[in-house]
Amino acid sequence: MRVLRAAPLRSIGVFPPPRHLHNRVAEHQKLFQEDNGLPVHLKGGAMDAALYRFTTLVCSAGTLYSLWSLVQASRPKKN
Repeated sequence: MRVLRAAPLRSIGVFPPPRHLHNRVAEHQKLFQEDNGLPVHLKGGAMDAALYRFTTLVCSAGTLYSLWSLVQASRPKKN
């Protein structure tokens, strides 16, 4: 049992190395360093643009809600 605790699981063969993965850093570097006039947060395509718009919408809605809550809290309560 001590041998099993001392040896990492990969060396035993429980988790084989993923053979279907390859290093795509060079591909991503080419994509993001390309001079096409787009900001870096939109160079990933349509999904990046959708995530950017969604994040902007959520942040704007949160800001407006917090301002509305502050206004409501500053008003005197009506009995």
